[in-house]
Amino acid sequence: MRKMPSDEYLEKARLLSEEETERLLSRTRSKLLRRLENEKMTALEVVALQLEIEDEDLSEWREKMAEMRKKSKAK
Repeated sequence: MRKMPSDEYLEKARLLSEEETERLLSRTRSKLLRRLENEKMTALEVVALQLEIEDEDLSEWREKMAEMRKKSKAK
């Protein structure tokens, strides 16, 4: 896991509404929450990292789905 979020994701996190921020924090992994609780990271940094993680997961999922579609068309 990354130690600090990229500047791009920090900016995205700044632009989120309070409700969107709360939703992201509710999905945050326990390791990130512990960093927030121990004041090693700010809420903004945690949200930015969570955004980055979710974007990476979505990208991986899309790649897998494209691969599965390609295989199913080949049959």
